[in-house]
Amino acid sequence: MASVAFGYLPILLFLIVALGLSTAFVVLPMLVSRLTGAHKPDPAKLSEYECGFPAFEDARAEFDVRFYLVAILFIVFDLEAAFLFPWAVSLGFTKWTGWGAMVLFLIELALGLAYAWKKGALEWE
Repeated sequence: MASVAFGYLPILLFLIVALGLSTAFVVLPMLVSRLTGAHKPDPAKLSEYECGFPAFEDARAEFDVRFYLVAILFIVFDLEAAFLFPWAVSLGFTKWTGWGAMVLFLIELALGLAYAWKKGALEWE
């Protein structure tokens, strides 16, 4: 019985270390910001930065979705770039099949970009 429990000791140690590190990575920056005075809000910190509308308003307020469309398109093309690197490395192994699959993938992305462009998703006023 003790040998079975002893087999789980590395997992338990790993969980303890992971919990300790994650707690430290959350708590220590908050403590440092409190001690250095970086937590004091000013108008520049409270201004609209990424979301495009004031952060502390009524949650049911209407807002423009163009920012989110651009953000989603950025994520799609960022993932496309992430797929190109492993594809380029494995091209010697996949040969023409891999090349054709990537060309089809890029054509689909180009059609999606053309559609978004035609619909005006990239226009900003």
